[in-house]
Amino acid sequence: MQTTVTFLDNPWTLLGVVGGLIFYGRFYVQWIASEIQRRSVVPVVFWYMSSIGSLMLLAYAAVVQSPVGALGQCLNIIIYSRNLVHIWRGNGRLSERASVIFHVMVGLVAAFGIGIVVYTWFREYTISQAAQPEQTRQTWLWLSIGLAGQALFASRFLVQWIATERRRKSVVPPAFWYLSILAASLQVGCFVQRGEWVFAVGMLATILIYGRNIYMILRPRHSVDAEE
Repeated sequence: MQTTVTFLDNPWTLLGVVGGLIFYGRFYVQWIASEIQRRSVVPVVFWYMSSIGSLMLLAYAAVVQSPVGALGQCLNIIIYSRNLVHIWRGNGRLSERASVIFHVMVGLVAAFGIGIVVYTWFREYTISQAAQPEQTRQTWLWLSIGLAGQALFASRFLVQWIATERRRKSVVPPAFWYLSILAASLQVGCFVQRGEWVFAVGMLATILIYGRNIYMILRPRHSVDAEE
């Protein structure tokens, strides 16, 4: 079930829009950085934008009752923070004490995020019980599609996290971008059907970036050298 929220109805919508611009805009920043270097790269600001935008969208998802949106943001902070930890350690900017404090804070945020997910899905279930059977079936069908897309999104960062932990530095393997396109396509369908436009538009806007990164990875190295 969907609760329509506008700027006039709820100022939280502004938080969602700004959070969406930051969160989904991170890939445009990444795109520009990649075009400048003529190869697929992920600048440090990408991880800062990921963390800030994700927290804003998590709060927004709770307000507008978006189960898939909340699930998509609840544990992301763990992945983003681990990339920042490796970057800070590589630059010699993270002491052991600061590392412990930072990880405790991230753990508390992740626990809070899980609580929001439980709340939104339980509320969705409660609302659907009062709806017509056909409407209930449609609601859960699209939620299932969105859930499948979110599972793929989670797996892409698991793949990225594993690659990062193995190499002890922040890296993004090609599989990340393939999983991103498939996951985004599934979630766009779910968000559009539910009228959750902040998530739908933001997700749709990133598909082009995913494709461009795949092109830059697959492009033969000699063709890049010829352009330089």
